[in-house]
Amino acid sequence: MRKTLTTGLLALAALAGCLPTRTSKFCRVIGWPEGKTPRAPGGFHVQEFARDLVNPRNLLIASNGDIFVAEANSEANGMRKWGAELSGTSQAQRLKPSANRITLLRDANGDGNPEVRATFLTGLYQPYGMAIVGEQFLVANTDGIYAYPYKPGDLAPSGPGRKWAGLPAGGYNNHWTRNLLVDEAHQKLYVSVGSASNIGEHGMQEEARRANILEFDLRDRSERVYASGLRNPVGMAWAPGNRKLWTVVNERDGLSDEVAPDYLTSLQDGGFYGWPYSYSGQQVDDRVEPENPALVSQALKPDLALGAHTASLGLAFYRGDRFPGRYRDGAFIGQHGSWNRSELSGYKVVFVPFSDGRPSGPPENFLTGFIPDFNGNEVYGRPVAVAVGWDESLLVADDAGNRIWRVSRE
Repeated sequence: MRKTLTTGLLALAALAGCLPTRTSKFCRVIGWPEGKTPRAPGGFHVQEFARDLVNPRNLLIASNGDIFVAEANSEANGMRKWGAELSGTSQAQRLKPSANRITLLRDANGDGNPEVRATFLTGLYQPYGMAIVGEQFLVANTDGIYAYPYKPGDLAPSGPGRKWAGLPAGGYNNHWTRNLLVDEAHQKLYVSVGSASNIGEHGMQEEARRANILEFDLRDRSERVYASGLRNPVGMAWAPGNRKLWTVVNERDGLSDEVAPDYLTSLQDGGFYGWPYSYSGQQVDDRVEPENPALVSQALKPDLALGAHTASLGLAFYRGDRFPGRYRDGAFIGQHGSWNRSELSGYKVVFVPFSDGRPSGPPENFLTGFIPDFNGNEVYGRPVAVAVGWDESLLVADDAGNRIWRVSRE
């Protein structure tokens, strides 16, 4: 009983963002000074692609090169009944209403300066995931998937949307995001849904259809769980060559600065990845009650650790030829950055080299410079989604800086 009470009090403290400063360090977003950009390795050029967006969280590249930007934040989150759900968000971001829209950008001549900027959709509810299937534009709001009539080149849907499928809404901290990914045959739709809690502290009955990647059949909308035990999976992508589904996952809070690490992993159909009972495979989290040794024994170990509390959210594989050859088929990962450790971590885009369809080395810094002084708590912005444009440049959504950055070869 005492263990349960102590665990509950610690969990409540973490939710409220009131743990001691030795375990929490919140960033203060100060914005980008005029003319300043993030930094990339030698041989690359970084430029501002778009500004004056409102929390650009996710990106989708259409077949004609159009770039769709989902703009949303936690302000619209109605899941407040379990405490302060915005612990990982700066005060400035909390006070800003969620844009709840999708913006279209078009850079037809590839000079890095979009000549078209249009409001594609408004009136949404925390949109994040986007997908194009035939003549439908799918949007994942936090509470469901909606379909709109669309053809490549349209600056807005040609008619009203309809609800395609419902999803469990909201979630702990920033677990309101619902990402979308379509398979190559356009027969299956994959949907990432984060947990409603840190470690199941509200009871597992609250976690129905959550902490999973769901698979929908695009023909009859039937649904099943593709992979489970994933605390907060967000970025999803198909690996070049073997066409395996990969995801990046945010792990649990409240253990220590270095535990538990976020991770990049391939997914096995029907695989279980530990949450909430274990992490990093079968490392038991003894805060979780009741325990579940049978499930822990089935927990799969992720492919690659990405550092604890880095908030690794964005994922894109590089299939182009414009970057040096070592980048081909490797993974770019947007790390939104920590709030729940004594020193800031993340706040950058990392690159993971791949060989034969597997990570062949540790994460490498690729786009940095978001933190002006590591001894302080100020940041210029926070990278989230990453995407490879039609011109094979890398686009990075910076939701706190309200910009999109473009990285190209010099």
